[in-house]
Amino acid sequence: MDVIQGKALQISDAIIACQFDGKGGMIAIDDKDVIHCEHLCWLHLNYTHPESAEWLASTPLIPDAVRDALSGDSERPRVTRLGDGFMITLRSVNLNSDSRPDQLVAIRVFINDKLIVSTRRRKVYAVDEVLTDLQNGNGPVDGGSWLVDVCDALTDHTSEFIEALHDKITELEDALLEQSIPARGELALLRKQLIIMRRHMAPQRDVYARLASERLGWMDDDERRRMQEISDRLGRVLDDIDASVARTAVLSDEIASVMAEAMNRRTYTMSLLAMVFLPTTFLTGLFGVNLGGIPGGASRYGFSMFCLLLVVLVSGVAWWLKRRNWL
Repeated sequence: MDVIQGKALQISDAIIACQFDGKGGMIAIDDKDVIHCEHLCWLHLNYTHPESAEWLASTPLIPDAVRDALSGDSERPRVTRLGDGFMITLRSVNLNSDSRPDQLVAIRVFINDKLIVSTRRRKVYAVDEVLTDLQNGNGPVDGGSWLVDVCDALTDHTSEFIEALHDKITELEDALLEQSIPARGELALLRKQLIIMRRHMAPQRDVYARLASERLGWMDDDERRRMQEISDRLGRVLDDIDASVARTAVLSDEIASVMAEAMNRRTYTMSLLAMVFLPTTFLTGLFGVNLGGIPGGASRYGFSMFCLLLVVLVSGVAWWLKRRNWL
């Protein structure tokens, strides 16, 4: 495939359809163009849109082996080499306003030396960053630099999200030092987010390492070195995730300890109160049997004297407990 007819890349509901100009910018594709493949073409599609779905199912520009993958059947990060190109699935932190960041979004890419076809369902902000760079004239110039820029942006978003989780854990630790227990479910959500990120970012690091090791004509040594640096950076993020998971486990144990200590303190206090009032309970029960011969029953001051006796008895028991360092 040395040339591509412009009309073959015209998709009415395409998100992005452009050609790199080789200088960091982009050129719009006209349906009358005959595109010589010295510069790369890029199509970014939402595979749920009807025209895009039909194009993915019928175009001769992509191998049959990648049609299903580009249409959303692949979720876990992976890379498959197909001749001089790759089929790549990557995951991104969800920065859409109606979702949590840990509800990851997927971007699927078929790339070779002449064409990039990327697909998604929910918006991937890393793609928008690369598009902005192209519009400003300082974007990628070929497939290798495009792939490196996208992976770099994805890793930046992941790193920022993990850093935000790290700050939340620090806040919980500081609050716990003040005996403040987090709201129910807050720590569980943190741990869930960390585990989800660990599950998907570990294979994504392997994808980056694989891309850095492949020898392709459209990816030079400098781009492979940058891809390896991105893989190493994501590896450090994974180390931070592991450390954060361990910190949440310690937090969980400490919260359980604080709650158990609070319960023990309340039980201890109630036991001491029961001990303080135990003699008075005995006396009131004894004097309340309603039988004849109760001392002071015939005296007008009998009740007052009995109440005074109870106060003295309670005070004496409390003094004794204080002296024994029980209070």
